[in-house]
Amino acid sequence: MAGNSKRVGAVRKGKKGPLVGSGGQSKQALSGRGPTPRAEERPHHPAARRAKAAAKRAAAPQRPGGRDSAAPRRRPAGAAELLVGRNPVAEALRAAIPATALYVAIGIESDERVTEAMRLAGDRGLSMLEVSRSELDRMTGGLLHQGITLQVPAFQYTELDEILARSAAAKTFTPLLVALDGVTDPRNLGAVIRSAVAFGAQGVIVPERRAAGVTAAAWRTSAGNAAHIPIAQVTNLTRSLKSCQQAGLFVIGLDAAAPTSIYEMANATDPIVLVVGSEGAGLSRLVGTTCDLLVSIPMAGKAESLNASVAAAVTLSEIARLRAY
Repeated sequence: MAGNSKRVGAVRKGKKGPLVGSGGQSKQALSGRGPTPRAEERPHHPAARRAKAAAKRAAAPQRPGGRDSAAPRRRPAGAAELLVGRNPVAEALRAAIPATALYVAIGIESDERVTEAMRLAGDRGLSMLEVSRSELDRMTGGLLHQGITLQVPAFQYTELDEILARSAAAKTFTPLLVALDGVTDPRNLGAVIRSAVAFGAQGVIVPERRAAGVTAAAWRTSAGNAAHIPIAQVTNLTRSLKSCQQAGLFVIGLDAAAPTSIYEMANATDPIVLVVGSEGAGLSRLVGTTCDLLVSIPMAGKAESLNASVAAAVTLSEIARLRAY
């Protein structure tokens, strides 16, 4: 047969007459595959791999900020945190802070801190997961994790109204609350919580913005005492202090320039809210004017001010002493 008579769909049945077609069977093949997909939609394209990695990072919880540090970055409310580093993890488990899982790198060079962390996690029935170092690097955002990471759930705050209701119903103690104004270091917050529990306070109030919340670092510094006292996170501290005043509490603020010393607090035996400002800046203007009384801590040395947690501990101790006599 001459020419291209063997071509499929165009077979000549004889020497004369029309060609026989495919009957439309090749129409779909001839219609093409449509427009070319975008680079991000092609499975093996570099742009698609980058887009997938970015989506994975966005879905993962944010990680602690700082080199081998327990201090986490700000994250959305309700998100879990990762505590990194051998010392922070061992100390956190020793303090019995709430945790959900312990991540340990495959082939980690064990020491007494790692051994203790694994033993404590096992005693508490926590999930212990062995992962690669590259996976730990990804989880922690490249921080120095030293081969071990502890996952900590988000802290559950108590409503201020509930704390005030408990104080109003109290029969066996005089209400004492502690409020923090502008304290941004979670370790300071943890230390204040520890002192508040030690000296008989029944609640702690922290602002929602421009202030430290109860993070993994605060949990660790509080030595687990954050589990023993209700903590309220409020939107507006000034308004919350006014609510405390309406509930019958006397608001005392610590101010280094105040003429009245903590040893002259005439209202120490009354229901009190003690307000502690940040080191250096002290109380904000609105909070200071809202306080019923401003007091200072007399100091014989050359120090201009005390650390917020130290100032809170000294004042709480004096209130406890005055109430005991």
